[in-house]
Amino acid sequence: MVLETGYYDLLGVSPKASPEELKKAYRKLALKYHPDKNPNEGDKFKTISQAYEVLSDPKKRDLYDQGGEQAIKEGGVGGGNNPMDIFNMFFGGGGRMQRERRGKNVVHQLAVTLEEMYNGSTRKLGLQKNFICEKCDGYGGKKGALEKCSSCKGRGVQIKVQQIGPGMIQQIQSMCAECQGQGEKFSSKDRCKTCNGHKVERKKKVLEVHIDKGMKDGQRITFHGEGDQEPGLEPGDVIIVLDQKDHEVFHRQEDDLTMKLELKLVEALCGFKKTIETLDNRTLVITSQPGEVIKHNDVKYIQNEGMPIYKDPYEKGQLIVRFQVEFPEKQWLPEHLMFQLERLLPPREDVMLTDDMEEVDLCEVELGSNQKQYSREAYEEDDEGPRGGVQCQTQ
Repeated sequence: MVLETGYYDLLGVSPKASPEELKKAYRKLALKYHPDKNPNEGDKFKTISQAYEVLSDPKKRDLYDQGGEQAIKEGGVGGGNNPMDIFNMFFGGGGRMQRERRGKNVVHQLAVTLEEMYNGSTRKLGLQKNFICEKCDGYGGKKGALEKCSSCKGRGVQIKVQQIGPGMIQQIQSMCAECQGQGEKFSSKDRCKTCNGHKVERKKKVLEVHIDKGMKDGQRITFHGEGDQEPGLEPGDVIIVLDQKDHEVFHRQEDDLTMKLELKLVEALCGFKKTIETLDNRTLVITSQPGEVIKHNDVKYIQNEGMPIYKDPYEKGQLIVRFQVEFPEKQWLPEHLMFQLERLLPPREDVMLTDDMEEVDLCEVELGSNQKQYSREAYEEDDEGPRGGVQCQTQ
C-alpha cells in the first residue's frame, strides 16, 4: 500500500509499475510536453520530470510510498534537479556545460511495428531544421554594418516596469524582440535578403533511420551533429526514440515472444496439429504427442523462434505459447450419449449423502443492474426490515 498516488497519476502508471513501465511512461509524456514542442506546458513538463526523478530512484520511491510528497520535502530529496537536466540525462543529451558548447539536441519519437524490429527496416524521416545561411555565411548581413540596437541600447534585453499594487512595482525582463537578444542588428538595407538577418535558414532534411533486427522499445538511434545549426556553436544531435506498437498476436518480453493459442477440448485431450504464422511470414507446425493432455493455461516454448538478439541476429529468444482450452457450450451432447462419454473419462468421485446435509441449487451469476440492486438492498435493509436476496431463476 502507498500513502498517496499523485506522482504515479502524473505518469499515468499504477503504484506497482516496474522501472521499465516508468521509463516508457516518462518518455512519452516528456516528449509530448517538452517546452520546444509545447511552449505553454512548462509547468506540466516540470512536474512530470520531478515525479520521474523520485520514482526512478528506489530509495526515493520507497520514501514517497511510505510518506507521500511531504516525506520527500522533509527528507530534502527530489525536485532539486533542473527538469531539462533530467530530460537530457534520460535521452543522452549531456549536462549543462555540454549544452553551452553545443546546440540543443532534438528528440523525436518514432512509432515502429514489431515486424520492423524482428526483420529490420529502414524508415525515412523528414525534419525541419536550421542551416547556417550560405549567402551570408551566418553573419546575417553586410560585413562591418552591424549597429547597436536602439531599442535595448545593446543590452539584448528590455526591462518593463509595471505597478502591481499601491507603492509596489514589478520589473519584468524579456529578450529584445528587435535584435533577438543580440544587442546588435543590421539596418534593413544591410540585412541579408536570404535569411532576413536571422543568420540561419529553415530547410527540410531527410534522415534514413536504420532499425536493426532485435532493437527494443525505447532504444535510441543518434544522428550526431544533425541538430539545428547556429553560428559559433557545434550542432547538437538528432535522437530518434523507438516506440514499439502493440501487436495483435505476439507480446514481447525482452528477447522472448509470447502468444496465446486456442484449443478445442478434443484437441486438448486427444492431440492436435496447429500452425503459427511468424513475424517473417514463415509457418511453424506444432503437434502434441499421443496421450499428452494440454490443460488450460499450460505453457510450452519453441526454442530459437523469439526475437532476434540485437547485434547477433542469427540467435533468437524463445517463442512462448500459452494454451487456452475452449470448453463446449451447454447441451452440446445429447443426454442419452453422456454415459458413453463418461465411460471414456476418468471416474468421477462419489459423494456419500447423509440426513444432515442440505441440497441446494446452483444459479447462473448475472451482472445486470437488477442483480446489483438486489445485492445492495440485502445489505442496506434495516435489521428489522425484510431481507431481499438473489433469486434463482426457474425455467
